[in-house]
Amino acid sequence: MKLKSLLFLSLLLLTLTASAQTAEELNAKGDEYYNAGDYTKAVEYYQKATEQGYAAAQYNLGGCYAFGYGVPQSYTEAVKWFLKAAEQGYAAAQYNLGQCYRNGYGVPQSYSEAVNWYRKSAEQGLAAAQYNLGVCYRNGEGVTQSYTEAAKWYRKAAEQCLSSAQYSLGDCYYHGYGVTQSYSEAAKWFLKAAEQGDADAQYNLGQCYRNGEGVAQSYSEAAKWYHKAAEQGLADAQYNLGQCYLFGEGVAQSYSEAAKWYRKAAEQGLADAQYNLGVCYENGEGVTQSYTEAVKWYRKAAEQGDAKAQYNLGVCYAFGYGVPQSYSEAVKWFRKAAEQGNAYAQYNLGDCYENGEGVPQSYSEAVKWFRKAAEQGLTKAQYNLGECYRKGEGVPQSYSEAAKWFLKAAEQGLAAAQCNLGYCYEKGYGVPQSSSEAVKWYRKAAEQGDADAQYNLGVCYYNGDGVPQSYTEAVKWLKKAAEQGNAMAIEALKSLGEIK
Repeated sequence: MKLKSLLFLSLLLLTLTASAQTAEELNAKGDEYYNAGDYTKAVEYYQKATEQGYAAAQYNLGGCYAFGYGVPQSYTEAVKWFLKAAEQGYAAAQYNLGQCYRNGYGVPQSYSEAVNWYRKSAEQGLAAAQYNLGVCYRNGEGVTQSYTEAAKWYRKAAEQCLSSAQYSLGDCYYHGYGVTQSYSEAAKWFLKAAEQGDADAQYNLGQCYRNGEGVAQSYSEAAKWYHKAAEQGLADAQYNLGQCYLFGEGVAQSYSEAAKWYRKAAEQGLADAQYNLGVCYENGEGVTQSYTEAVKWYRKAAEQGDAKAQYNLGVCYAFGYGVPQSYSEAVKWFRKAAEQGNAYAQYNLGDCYENGEGVPQSYSEAVKWFRKAAEQGLTKAQYNLGECYRKGEGVPQSYSEAAKWFLKAAEQGLAAAQCNLGYCYEKGYGVPQSSSEAVKWYRKAAEQGDADAQYNLGVCYYNGDGVPQSYTEAVKWLKKAAEQGNAMAIEALKSLGEIK
């Protein structure tokens, strides 16, 4: 009996060894058929191998069900086989099972289960699992959010040369997420991923070169990396490459190339590119000038909430460029942009209220919008707000407030504001009376060609107010104003006998 038992044990061991070899061979044969594109045969051999519990075959059969190769596509069946292999510790199956749980393929969606299986696989060193576990930590999916843990797992995968992990680790260094912020480390990891063809890394490396972050500033290097990413279809890179061509940064300036790359990004729905392509059509830069096309692209960007495009679309409606003229449509788009803080739109909306174009006339609403734009430093709005205070339209009349806003615009070089500020000083309206200050501001405006200022400066010279009296200088400035059709200057010269 003892001898028979030993013989049976020996035979059993031989059978198990042969079976293990057979499972491996069956799986290998399945791989041959799979690589040859004969998925039905591949499945046949994988199934035979799975009957012996071979983990690699279970994983492979799960993959066939996931993609519908040689069998009807079924995530449920895929999960079944991934699970069998995963429970045997097969890392790739553990990873795929994590993917199924993350996306709800064949199982109820569960981030916590996804993390469970990613971790098992990651701890065995599978780079894709390490990366995805990092993503879960970054986003707080199935685990407590932690940039430190995210960076830890990204690094493990990055050191195995997984480009997506190298890019993500670079991003952590760029922003200081879970690591000490370092542009040089960011650029280092972006470069590693970029050289493997990762489009996001190529784009970000381009950004580093453009801004001189972690690398020596270089527009040519920026353009080089933008180009690589752009050719892979990354919209942000296409837009930035368009910017390089527009301004001639790192490449020869070319409106046509700029428009070409803007179009590629615009067709993918990037609002900034749609806006810039609209500008190209409006100005005829790199494309045949067309207000209709400009409006088309402005509208696409405007409908995505781009304030610049909303403003420009409003201007098109105000003047009838590429669309039927409509103040009400202009107001609609100005308001959208104005509510986002666009100063030009705020000014134009104020102008519409002041003149009752597209809205009921309202000085108080005009003042409201002029003020918003003026506080952002827009000179025309500062001047108009000053005028509202001077006239008491929409606000209590106040020369001091008028002078305050005229000064802000005047210091930015607006001739009309300089002339009005000069008048305030001449008359002592809202400021201490000062003929010399009046002359100073009249001169600034007059030298910019403001006819009223030229006339007022001529009168100052004639009377010797704020300057030494000079008939020659008086006539000189009166003639400049008269040449522009200033009626008071013409009458003054006639009275002096300088013209008939």
